[in-house]
Amino acid sequence: MRNTRALAVTGAAVAALGLSAPAAVAWDTPSNITALPGVIARGGQLTITVDGCKHGGTATSNAFSPTTLSPVHGGHNEKARGTATINRNARPGSYDITVNCNGKSLTKPQAFTVIGGVRGGIGGSSTTGATPTDVAIGGGLVAAAVVGGGVFWMRRRAERRI
Repeated sequence: MRNTRALAVTGAAVAALGLSAPAAVAWDTPSNITALPGVIARGGQLTITVDGCKHGGTATSNAFSPTTLSPVHGGHNEKARGTATINRNARPGSYDITVNCNGKSLTKPQAFTVIGGVRGGIGGSSTTGATPTDVAIGGGLVAAAVVGGGVFWMRRRAERRI
């Protein structure tokens, strides 16, 4: 009985390991396009990685100029990697990436998202100074603090007389 259980456990472990291990086969077709970061501002740099692109290739998108993918050797599968700079005039939204490797093409829809640019140099604000609403709120808070402090002080003073 113990041998049967040990054999069953060993078989299950080998099956689980075999299913979870990556295939040690080098593809001749590009697969698994990864774009990092997934959300990027205009002018930012996007790293593109493609599995199965052992000789390198090119990546294209409406958001950046054609980018060369260089082979990265090592691991179980061959990869290619490249860095693209997002155009300054790219409109916010999702973009596809098309990769050409080994004479074959692969497109990943909505591979990354471009967001609007950041206003730098002025701390992100678009106004100068406090607005009238800000002044009214601040003045009301100061007045409430003065009244509350006066009431507290008068009450403590009255307790000492008794």
